[in-house]
This record gives sequence, structure tokens and C-alpha cells, in this order.
Amino acid sequence: MRGAVIHAPGDIRFETVEDAKILKPTDAVIRTAVTCVCGSDLWPYRGAEPTGQAHPMGHEYVGFVEEVGSEVTSVRPGQFVVGSFATSDNTCANCRNGFQSNCLNREFMSTCQAEYVRIPNAQGTLVATDDVPGEEFWPGLLAVSDVMGTGWWAADAAEVRPGSTAVVVGDGAVGLCGVIAAKEMGAERIIAMSRHEPRQKLAREFGATDIVTERGEEGVARIKEMTDGIGADSVLECVGTAQAMSQALHSARPGGNVGFVGVPHEVAVDGQELFFSHVGLRGGPAPVRRYLPDLMDRVLTRRIDPGKVFDLTLPLDQVAEGYRAMDERRAVKTLLKPCHPGHRLIPGRECSRFMGRGDLTSTSSMNSVRDTRPEGSP
Repeated sequence: MRGAVIHAPGDIRFETVEDAKILKPTDAVIRTAVTCVCGSDLWPYRGAEPTGQAHPMGHEYVGFVEEVGSEVTSVRPGQFVVGSFATSDNTCANCRNGFQSNCLNREFMSTCQAEYVRIPNAQGTLVATDDVPGEEFWPGLLAVSDVMGTGWWAADAAEVRPGSTAVVVGDGAVGLCGVIAAKEMGAERIIAMSRHEPRQKLAREFGATDIVTERGEEGVARIKEMTDGIGADSVLECVGTAQAMSQALHSARPGGNVGFVGVPHEVAVDGQELFFSHVGLRGGPAPVRRYLPDLMDRVLTRRIDPGKVFDLTLPLDQVAEGYRAMDERRAVKTLLKPCHPGHRLIPGRECSRFMGRGDLTSTSSMNSVRDTRPEGSP
């Protein structure tokens, strides 16, 4: 089979990789319907994380079950399934407490930009749809496997409540999905911090009531000005940089909460300052599995459409261009569609070339100048 492999910063190749196969009785193998590039994939792509030896990439996936191990009974071959970037048995104490992304048997997915994917802990990780959903739902369901689930976790960790004011730091796919989550949880005012007009437009569509273009100390001052000098009830930190974390902590009111879901890079929190701020802080890898059934239902009933964060769709074999487009901010998020010779992804329907919400000839008109700030920086 073929998949994406990173060889060095800026060097993504689509090449032959080891076939996905059952290694343990708790495994499953899926045929990828659609996958994508994540903003966090840009950290190694930009050299901000060591690459080491060449290795496969990708942790977001939806697809069709091809094969299951002998201990897997929750899904069967032929079913359409959604899973999380962090696998879980869904039975250990941490899973029962709702933190499946800290499962005692957790394995992080890392090979999903490929034609087929091995899913460890399949029994507790995969959730099947009742029927094979129409292709128009695939982008939204794919978003649920990570960015929507992570945005939901950010809002949940920040304790967004009906009638509250929420601030979203970061306008990448996770931040935009955080706007959706804040709206669904009943926030009355949702302030999106963004400097990029197309992303501002999408944030508005998702439910943002206000846009703040300032960042750093100026951004904090603007939030305080908009909240009578107090700060927001809830702040969603969706970037992972020191500036974003500082901006989030200082934008929250005393007694407010920050949910941080951006993978931290060179982030340090001053314990003395946090102590006297009375701001609550919670984050970490999103327990997506906790939210999957609910979020999948919201997508399939058209209550939410997080699939709109995909503004570029490419064949999987053009994955390198997907990385470049996101790195250069020509795209918020790239959806990748494999074409499986000899397979019909939906019975009676041939594999189509593109998914329809933009293709390689219709990328967003975002700033094409290379910007080395992390994906989602406000």
C-alpha cells in the first residue's frame, strides 16, 4: 500500500509503506475513506519537532472496516467507522472516568495518511454509523475524529456555559471548531481572535459574535475592554505557543477557566501568577472517544458542519501539496482522498476524484506568503 512519509522538514513523500495488518487480536484494519493534514503535523514539517528517521504521518481517519482481530466484536467488516487519534480500550479506570485519551493501553495514531490503517484497541476506539453515510458527511465526520473533538474538549475544559462569554485563541481548524463548540454549549458571546479575513468569515458563520485582530498584550487589553475590564468567563487556547497561552490566561476573568488544547511548545506557566489570578487551567490531549457518539449524531443530523474547515481537497497522492498549502496559509485544512482501484467506496458508486468542497484548482485566497508561525496562531 502507499502512504505519506516525512523524511525531513519540508520533505513529505507519498510512497510504498508496510501493509496495514492485524498484529494483535484487539486490532482492526480499515480502508481509508478520507484523511487529512492536521495543524500539528506542521510542527515536524517546519522543523519545530525532530523528525529522526523517515516515518509515516497522519492521525485523523474515517473509513470502512476491512478486517478485525479475534477479540473485536463492536464493529464488523464493511461498516463505516470513525475513531480517535488516541486509541483506547474504553474499559480501564481512566476511560471509565471519561479520559480515554489517557487510557492505560493508549496508542497514538501516526500512520493515517495512507490507503489502509491498522487501528489498535479497535473494540473501544471505533464507532460505526448505522448505515454508510453519504459522501457529503465524510468531511464532517473526519473533523469529529480530531479537530471537532478537540475543539469540543477545549470548550468543555474551559467550562463554557449557557449565557457566558467565551474567547477563542487561534483560528486554525481546532479554534474554528472551538467556536462551534462554544455556540453549541450556549455561550452568548463568542470572541474569535483572528487576523485572517477568510477565517474570520468562517468563525462568524460558525457562531462568533465578535472578532479581535490584536494579539499579545494588545489582544488582552482589547478583551478586557470588551468585558468591562474583567475578562472572559471561558478562554479556549488552540495554538500551543507561549504567546497564545499567555494571551489566554490573561484574557480570563478571576474565577474563569482556560481550556488549553494546542500541543505546547516552549510554554511555561508561572505558578505564582496563576495562583493569584484565580484562573482555572485544564487541557491535554482531547478525550475524543468520550464525545464521538454525540458529535457524530450532530453531524449526521446536520446540526453542525465542522467539515467546512476543509477548504482544500486533494487526491492522497498529492499529500505533499496539502502540507505546502497549509504551511503557506493557502488553506486552513487539507482533506485527502485516496482512490482504491477495484473498490467502490459506497456500493454502486465508483470512487470519485474529488470531494467537492474545493479542489487543487480552487484553494482559498488566503495569504500565499510563507508564514512560519504555528497553524492557528491568532
